[in-house]
Amino acid sequence: MRKMLPMLSNHSHGGGRSAMTCRFRCGDACFQEVPNTSDNEYVGDVIAGALSRRSMMRAAAVVTVASAAGTTLALGGAQPAEAHSGSGHGNGNGHHGAPRPVEGARGLRFAPVAPNTADQVTVPAGYSQNVVIRWGEPILRGAPAFDADKQSAKAQAGQFGYNNDFLSLLPLRGEPNRQLLVANHEYTDEILMFRGYDPENPTREQVEIAWAAHGLSVVAVEGERRTGRLAPVSRHHLNRRLTATSRFELTGPAAGGALVRTSADRTGRTVLGTLNNCAGGTTPWGTTLHGEENFNQYFAHASSATDKRYGIGTGASERKWERFDKRFDLAQEPNEAHRFGWVVELDPYDPESTPRKRTALGRFKHEAAQPRLTDDGRVVVYMGDDERFDYFYKFVSSQRMKKGNSRAAHEHNLTLLDEGTLYVAKLTGDSPATEIDGTGKLPSDGEFDGSGTWIPLATAGPRGEAVSHVPGMTAEEVYVFTRLAGDKVGATKMDRPEDIEPSPRTGRVYVVLTNNADRGKAGKAGADEANPRNLNKHGQILELAEHRDDPASERFAWRLFLVAGDPADPATYFAGFPKEKVSPISCPDNVTFDPHGNLWISTDGNQLGSHDGLFGVATRGERRGELRQFLTVPTGAETCGPIVQDRRVLVAVQHPGEIDGASVEKPASVWPDGPGRIVRPSVVAVWRTDGEDIGL
Repeated sequence: MRKMLPMLSNHSHGGGRSAMTCRFRCGDACFQEVPNTSDNEYVGDVIAGALSRRSMMRAAAVVTVASAAGTTLALGGAQPAEAHSGSGHGNGNGHHGAPRPVEGARGLRFAPVAPNTADQVTVPAGYSQNVVIRWGEPILRGAPAFDADKQSAKAQAGQFGYNNDFLSLLPLRGEPNRQLLVANHEYTDEILMFRGYDPENPTREQVEIAWAAHGLSVVAVEGERRTGRLAPVSRHHLNRRLTATSRFELTGPAAGGALVRTSADRTGRTVLGTLNNCAGGTTPWGTTLHGEENFNQYFAHASSATDKRYGIGTGASERKWERFDKRFDLAQEPNEAHRFGWVVELDPYDPESTPRKRTALGRFKHEAAQPRLTDDGRVVVYMGDDERFDYFYKFVSSQRMKKGNSRAAHEHNLTLLDEGTLYVAKLTGDSPATEIDGTGKLPSDGEFDGSGTWIPLATAGPRGEAVSHVPGMTAEEVYVFTRLAGDKVGATKMDRPEDIEPSPRTGRVYVVLTNNADRGKAGKAGADEANPRNLNKHGQILELAEHRDDPASERFAWRLFLVAGDPADPATYFAGFPKEKVSPISCPDNVTFDPHGNLWISTDGNQLGSHDGLFGVATRGERRGELRQFLTVPTGAETCGPIVQDRRVLVAVQHPGEIDGASVEKPASVWPDGPGRIVRPSVVAVWRTDGEDIGL
């Protein structure tokens, strides 16, 4: 048996996350009642009287289609894996010299980092690193250098925000060695930001600093010619901060409707701020998409059944923002929460533009929004709703993308996400129910697989008009209460759908399901073929193939590509690759693809005793399923926003030091700047010391 690292029981809260992380990031979502109480046949009285009756276009019948082609090897016995590791401190260069030759899939030829609990970013032998940008570094003209003891809302509004998550790197034409970095700032942890913070009595200044630390950052970065090192370009004309008080525009079918109007915005079209931006996506026309996830935790005094479906509490909020702005008090502004939970589209190349919240993509806890194009140029966006027993979705535009760099083409492309059809997924397994027993044991056909349908929820037209396909719900209700629409049409309850990414090489779509420890508990949904383990601590990744390779199809085939956990556990599965040859992985979260078609996976809440990390896995060929750990992050941190280029890997190191009992006065981590300095979320770049391509 593999000798496991000791579990970090003094740090854990339901597994690998600390109680502090659960508290500040998602409002203890996993320790609240599951919002989805439907039996996925009929919502019943939850919204009785609130929704009017309309006719429905019947959902397409489930049609069995062939599983996506690919190599499947027999499962080998679980033997101890050989462990290799390298190390490098977050503010250092790591190892020097060329990495020794390693066999593996192209792009994954590095010595895997061993599971560890080091308070640093640990990288493979032969790789180096640097901190690209930290929380509080000035990016706008006039913003001061960061001083932990002299913070102000004005300063923070010109500095890099807190808890960086999604990252995108965009080209800067005419500026050699420079790129444009776009980052989400998911949430704030005031206990780790302010000395002597009193959670029961935050000050106005602390609240306004937190408002300014949320949102988005756009900052030019410059790379060294001979290494992968990146550094911010301060005062670049495209640098920008968007915060919880910046102006955003609601667009699409729900914009202007009665459900999004407030006393401060009687037109229902202008929202102040964006909150809890998690993962996102980059469009083919050069904009970025940002998913508003756990927005529910910022609002107080909810009362309606629809609020409960979104996990909004009836008491005071954690941060007490409602004391300083009535829009966060739903007793006074019941519609304000309806203005969050959308996908935001940002044009990073136009610092004067107003970002848009695209209501045609539905409202839920958006983990990500990753687009691809159909053969005829329409846009398809895949999205996950990060909640236990919630659903995953896609949007198919009705208009086609226009190519070229003309202003007319760009303006047209900025309307694509306002018109089209929103769908939710329903999955069916192809194995007898008796073979899915909740243990993760493979069925007799050797795979967890089956077929599925995309059920249409609503279709938006070119002038904001829309048609509902859900009985008893208007189109506006479908878009604002999308979870309820999914309940009514019988969507499949999943184990926390997070990032969803289509492969740019094969077109297969990878749906990341982080975990669901409530699966199979009394009164909760039990295991099914797509979610085959009860009390699921470690998560899985589903591989989806659209019918006839058409992203706009309403049918698909699916199979589980990876069932995470200790490879010594019989319940784990790595696309059939011999399990004695893979790294242990737990709680997959964000994903991306490298230039070779490998899937790279960042983790959140590792429940195997190691710190979270970044892993690469081959998705095709004879090494399909070969998974290797590339790095680990410091104590208390989560790995986010991975980008894998030919010669550089970027990760967002989020909430370092976020361990129960930690504070500014008693830090649990000294990363990235060493003892005596405040812990700061940061972006890290990693590269091969010899300057060659990653993993070759």
